[in-house]
Amino acid sequence: MALAVLFPGQGSQFRGMGADLFDRRPDLLGSIADEILGWSLRRMCLEAEDEELTRTEYAQPALYAVSYALWAEMAEKLSMAPVAAAGHSLGEYTALAAAGALEYEQGLALVAERGRAMTGAADHEPSGMAAVIGTDLEATESAALARRQMGGRLFVANINAPGQIVVAGGAEDLDWLEAEMPNLGIKRVIRLNVAGAFHSPFMEAAADRLAAALAGVEIGPSRFPTWSNVTAEPHQPEHIKDHLVRQVISPIRFADTLQAIAAAGADVFLHVGPGDVTAGLAKRSAPGLRYLVVSDHAGIPPVIEALGTID
Repeated sequence: MALAVLFPGQGSQFRGMGADLFDRRPDLLGSIADEILGWSLRRMCLEAEDEELTRTEYAQPALYAVSYALWAEMAEKLSMAPVAAAGHSLGEYTALAAAGALEYEQGLALVAERGRAMTGAADHEPSGMAAVIGTDLEATESAALARRQMGGRLFVANINAPGQIVVAGGAEDLDWLEAEMPNLGIKRVIRLNVAGAFHSPFMEAAADRLAAALAGVEIGPSRFPTWSNVTAEPHQPEHIKDHLVRQVISPIRFADTLQAIAAAGADVFLHVGPGDVTAGLAKRSAPGLRYLVVSDHAGIPPVIEALGTID
């Protein structure tokens, strides 16, 4: 058995996440986290209304902290080291922290700054993201290019799984895409409830802020390989900072990453964190393997037991 661990990105947050972890892991989710963030992590996760929790500057560090705390509990009971770790967007930071390349507190501070920077860039002008349904990557890229040749700004932002592609653009660009669907061979365009055109050139200002924050961070050795959203290849330590900066303005190549991890030998994918999105993406991108989910502390024992029965 070769285990790959996956961590979720923004969109997996929900009110009540981590409820069974705060008292177990005050070292990770208590006063130190609140001091780094400048707000109460417990209140945000357990009491905040959805509208507040879904704001980028809160959702990202909250998901990172809860996912990492769940991993810390899980790792104590694992009898083997993962052969790979990856995360979707901000989940890449969780993967790096889980592998020891980032200290947990450093990662939390970075993700908090990343969330603030992306919020600031999104506030600069109306923009957003949309899922494109019923077409392939080549056709979606052609549609985005056609819009840019007209003077617009439309970009492929997330390649999540076969048939699951997300674009980012200005409000007028997304309006154009919806209007032109029949001519582009697209069945549906679904607007996403996000604050801006993430993972596209709209985030240049955020990339600059993130680069400044990363300049003072030391990247340590990894206990197991982590994979880059930008290259869909294992991180090389000397390139991690550059790839994290590029990540906010470049497409998330998650489908390619999952397929490459499977090709490298992983045969069990384990989602660790709120929800189960990355397990679903793994099923679609690398079918025919084993897929497990730990979304709360109660989910750890059955997954440990299941891992013990896999050859």
